[in-house]
Amino acid sequence: MTGMLASVNSIAEALLVLNAEVDIIDLKQPALGALGALELEDVKQIVAAIAGHRPVSATIGDLPMQPEVIFNAVHTMAETGVDYIKIGFFPGGDWIGTLKRLGELAPQKLALIAVFFADTEPDLTILVTLKASGFVGVMLDTMDKQQGSLTQVLAAEQIVRFVSQAKQLQLLCGLAGSLRLTDIPELIAYHPDYLGFRGALCQEHNRVGQLNQSAVQAIKQAMQAASQELAIESLK
Repeated sequence: MTGMLASVNSIAEALLVLNAEVDIIDLKQPALGALGALELEDVKQIVAAIAGHRPVSATIGDLPMQPEVIFNAVHTMAETGVDYIKIGFFPGGDWIGTLKRLGELAPQKLALIAVFFADTEPDLTILVTLKASGFVGVMLDTMDKQQGSLTQVLAAEQIVRFVSQAKQLQLLCGLAGSLRLTDIPELIAYHPDYLGFRGALCQEHNRVGQLNQSAVQAIKQAMQAASQELAIESLK
């Protein structure tokens, strides 16, 4: 069954989505970009507050793909105790060199998640190298949140291909990017491991605003309904 990831930026928001029984609590600061990072002390406090009741992921920020910059950010984030560390693969920079440097962290068995941005036409042939470098998962997101949801930015067959490639490599697979309630049935049918939300959970769908409990519940219920419908269809 496809899980629900909810992005939060405070202890209060983290506890709200914990009570809503979301599957992954994701820490980031939307006001600082597509993958804006929270302060490390805030991350530590939220990890302590969640106390292992749900997996916690965190982004390292909108950083350039420079080996030493990414390596240091990942190494520092790992000390907070988060379960997953998300790394944005932004256009330009040294992707291969960065992966080689991160490969040195393999003995630590960190759960690294690569985030690609559908609206930047990423080269997804790098997934094989990701797997070899010790990554445990990949996520497809959008960088420009004004361009619409993932389903508006990328054709269905491209999303399906991404999910298929990830699963063939036994990588966790997530889909996100200004996802709306109406995107859920289509995307769940592709069988990703999780769908990620922020804007759809907020007041007036403002991703830099505060989470809305009713919106969180609406997305959670829609996820459950779509999964149940898919299960029924598979039995026919």
